[in-house]
Amino acid sequence: MLHLVNKSPFESTGLESAVRYAHKGSPILLFEDGVYAAMAGTAYEDKIKEIMSDHEVYVLKEDLAARGIADRVVDGVKEIDYPGFVDLVEQHKTASWA
Repeated sequence: MLHLVNKSPFESTGLESAVRYAHKGSPILLFEDGVYAAMAGTAYEDKIKEIMSDHEVYVLKEDLAARGIADRVVDGVKEIDYPGFVDLVEQHKTASWA
């Protein structure tokens, strides 16, 4: 199952909930304000690195660019574009977390 997170972890517990319920190996996609979770140099960086030990973490490039943080992504987070987003959704059932 693909877990979709669109809220900032600094304002919502959506990412924490997604991780809690995701099976090991389930991918997690951060988009809209959810991309802030993947920003290097924040209090959330270590948590993202921990999450990546059990899950592939993807982030939508366009949302990084829109927020001016495209060059500040935690190492190991996979950047995808809209066609990549569609590919992930086609490959997996989805669960959305706010």
